[in-house]
Amino acid sequence: MERIRLLVLKRFPKDLGLVVLLTFICIPFVLIQPLNETPVRIILGLPLVLFLPGYSLIAALFPRKDDLDGIERIALSFGLSIAVVPLLGLALNYTPLGIRLSPVLIVLSVFTIVLAAVAYVRRSRILEVERFMVDFGSAFTAVKESFKAKDTKIDRILSVILVIAIVLSISMVVYVIVTPKEGEKFTEFYILGPEGNAENYPTNLGVGEEGEVIIGVVNHEYAQVTYQLGVRLDGAVIGEEYIALEHNETWECPFTFRATKAGEDQKLEFLLFKTPFRKSIYGKEDEEEVYRSLHLWVDVE
Repeated sequence: MERIRLLVLKRFPKDLGLVVLLTFICIPFVLIQPLNETPVRIILGLPLVLFLPGYSLIAALFPRKDDLDGIERIALSFGLSIAVVPLLGLALNYTPLGIRLSPVLIVLSVFTIVLAAVAYVRRSRILEVERFMVDFGSAFTAVKESFKAKDTKIDRILSVILVIAIVLSISMVVYVIVTPKEGEKFTEFYILGPEGNAENYPTNLGVGEEGEVIIGVVNHEYAQVTYQLGVRLDGAVIGEEYIALEHNETWECPFTFRATKAGEDQKLEFLLFKTPFRKSIYGKEDEEEVYRSLHLWVDVE
């Protein structure tokens, strides 16, 4: 217990503290409305996906300052984040949680914070002079020293120009991220199994047995769009709905259907139309006006 107390009382590294703080701050800006509709969501979300997980992993693996230099740590942080995040998503796909925003955010946050804690423990167990530390104070002092009177007028002018260039560069990056140019207009249309994963679709049923899928629509049309969704089983309409979505808005809903007659390879069709709509989706001529379509082949015994 005494050893643990001494570890806790030691000064928490500023870089790890900043990693944990940014991770915690990102959570409400992703999950809570109207915070998740502000540009801050993008500004905080990008580091959480592209940098912080890799940085925590590098900090846990290499606690000594002589293990890696600063540039190597930064480069590996980006590279490992890009490698780790898809692997975490792939692992989530095989769990009941599925690949959804909330589970992905929670797993990324837990992964980052746990590794930051591991890095803190590992650094605490080695001599202070050997620990890797990011000294923000020294960096600030170095910048401040460049403006002292002992420097020449040209040095001070160059220092001011450098600071202005850095501020402008950061501002431009933030502007590009927050206000992206309008890209290709499209709509995501997908179906998932009952557990929210891209597997275990109800393709083998008995007569009268119910099957369930999850239908998803995501609007990337840069405008509000009202969709007409139709579902047909073996040519018979079994469902129809109208869905109004803003740009980047997602609609996801479970859909239950019942197999009423026996037969192999019955086509379960999911048809998505955009305005103007057809009055019905019974005729084959509607196939020319389908905006997006998906289907499953269902065997009914």
